[in-house]
Amino acid sequence: MAELAFEGPNPDVDVLDGINGLAKDAPHWVNRAMEYIGEYGIIAALAVLCLVAWWAARRKPNAPAAVAGLVWAPLAAGLALLANIPIRAFVERPRPFKDHAGLEVLISGKSDFSFVSDHATLTMAVGVGLFVAHRTYGLIGIGLALLEGFCRVYMGVHYPTDVVGGFALGTAVALLLAPLAQALLVPLTSAIGRSRIGWLVQAPGVVAEPAGAAQTDDEARGEAPGTARLDKRDKDLAA
Repeated sequence: MAELAFEGPNPDVDVLDGINGLAKDAPHWVNRAMEYIGEYGIIAALAVLCLVAWWAARRKPNAPAAVAGLVWAPLAAGLALLANIPIRAFVERPRPFKDHAGLEVLISGKSDFSFVSDHATLTMAVGVGLFVAHRTYGLIGIGLALLEGFCRVYMGVHYPTDVVGGFALGTAVALLLAPLAQALLVPLTSAIGRSRIGWLVQAPGVVAEPAGAAQTDDEARGEAPGTARLDKRDKDLAA
């Protein structure tokens, strides 16, 4: 598959050469910084972001549901990485530096297959998972994931399409399974909130939102919204 990429003009290779070419002209300390950021730093930043989001979610009236949404973000990343195992084994795309001798490779020892990028998959799954739970934190997470994708190409260890594939996989898992995950996780976090370790779900002193508080009186009775008002109007007219 990778051999075909070099038989003619290929945008994937052109973008790879353009981004990785920046590493050839960059100072050594810049490349070292990009190496650590791309391999460990962004993942660590996402972990800190998840902790900050969790700490804030504990102070909301609907804390169990909010925390459940945040718990889904790392779980989605784990499931996406598991889904990537058969994809990599099926595609069997070699790393770009194995077929493209002119690359500036910042990290050596990468011997596994290239498509799709684990780092891109993990970071985008976390970012999208956070976005489902909290828009602001999610946008920050997605921004970090995009930076991760750039770093992987800059470092010469992935083609751009490896990164795009990882973004698609992480997004698909985080979005498609979110409703099921929320249905399973909310009862769990609610039970934890009522236990001795309830502080993990809800901060002390925060008043929990009553169950069904968001429902109208009509919805609580299982009637269509506005039914009670219509009945009252009919009675007034009859009088």
